[in-house]
Amino acid sequence: MATAPSVSYSITVRLEVPASGTAVSQLTTAVESSGGSVTGLDVTASGHETLRIDVTVAASSTAHADEIVSKLRGIEGVAVSKVSDRTFLMHLGGKIEMQSKHPIRNRDDLSMIYTPGVARVCMAIAENPEDARRLTIKRNSVAVVTDGSAVLGLGNIGPKAALPVMEGKAALFKRFAGIDAWPLCLDTQDSDQIVEIVKAIAPGFAGINLEDISAPRCFEIEARLREALDIPVFHDDQHGTAIVVLAALTNALRVVGKQIGDVRVVMSGAGAAGTAILKLLLAAGVKHAVVADIHGVVHCDRDDLVHASPESALRWIADNTNPEGVSGTLKEAVTGADVFIGVSAPNVLDGTDVARMAEGAIVFALANPDPEVDPGVARETAAVVATGRSDFPNQINNVLVFPGVFRGLLDAQSRTVNTEMMLAAARALAGVVGDGELNANYIIPSVFNDKVAGAVADAVREAAKAQGPAVAAAAATPGTV
Repeated sequence: MATAPSVSYSITVRLEVPASGTAVSQLTTAVESSGGSVTGLDVTASGHETLRIDVTVAASSTAHADEIVSKLRGIEGVAVSKVSDRTFLMHLGGKIEMQSKHPIRNRDDLSMIYTPGVARVCMAIAENPEDARRLTIKRNSVAVVTDGSAVLGLGNIGPKAALPVMEGKAALFKRFAGIDAWPLCLDTQDSDQIVEIVKAIAPGFAGINLEDISAPRCFEIEARLREALDIPVFHDDQHGTAIVVLAALTNALRVVGKQIGDVRVVMSGAGAAGTAILKLLLAAGVKHAVVADIHGVVHCDRDDLVHASPESALRWIADNTNPEGVSGTLKEAVTGADVFIGVSAPNVLDGTDVARMAEGAIVFALANPDPEVDPGVARETAAVVATGRSDFPNQINNVLVFPGVFRGLLDAQSRTVNTEMMLAAARALAGVVGDGELNANYIIPSVFNDKVAGAVADAVREAAKAQGPAVAAAAATPGTV
């Protein structure tokens, strides 16, 4: 599948060109003939002999951007003076910062914000530790924790290289839910150490968002932290993905007129996201699910699973899916299926495979940047198609989920996050798309829909409160910080 120009590979090229002649018109021609897209052309200085022009271009890759610049250099009379990568410019010095909520203008302000006045607040918390939620940033803070071992699309790149992703996550928490999130990139991939570190820093936070930690370690780390802490621990790669997939599937089934308990679901991918999606779908009522991994369909009699530990994630899948005992390959399993959900690898299916699915087929090809099947080809025979990409309809994006989920958890002062809350979040997200809006190309709202975070937060908060004080303390006013 050809990759279209994207703002992710946007550059601005500063050029000196002759004030007369055809050089200016040649700029756009050169970019477009190279497969790029001109998104801006600004004259930033003018003289009798020359013009200084900033040309902003969308390319499809770094190499493609270099090709375009080379083509511009080849225009007679044109001199390239500077090339700026707009994405790198946005990351210079980081994307987030800390700001004080109160001005420090004079000695009185200093005395109340810091010493000696702060001592009275410290002693109040020492006498009643629950006051930390009321009197500190804890009430509105989430730790975004990673070891950099499974960064989406990049793999095990380590904690320093993962930091830009965690900064971005923190920025999204603030933008969509008003939550102060702090990126914590740990220089260890030892599960015991990660658990101990997170336990040690937990007093300063009201929630823990685990991010980009490789499977199967992520399952153990999350489970141990949930057991040890009195604040919610949420692995977004698992549960954020699961919630948005369930919401999208709920609406896709509305489009094709099928019920969740009747459809046959085939999944490609049995890692962290795939396992979490499967568990939430089963909790939502899916009865007929088949999962395939790199070795084929998962079933109890498969050679590598006959003696597998009952505690292993793959064995759990074998024991809780595939009631018909399907075996063989993914391509064989998808024949006659109502729903395909892919969280695996590019191009594992083709148009012929999709055509063999049931009438009114639903295809969620979520591998990024290259999906399990070309979305355009899938749409030729499938009724509904969704991807993880922003350049096709129906983008399955975790940003629709995690800000609202944590806003609800923090407002409820929840001590945990569980399946009931996640189901409530999925129902609320699906409900943002009204009957008058729903169609095959609009089963999930935009990430910039201003109803999303509030609807998800309300649903999670009410689900937490409904489970009583063992789960949630007396809820704060919604959205307060």
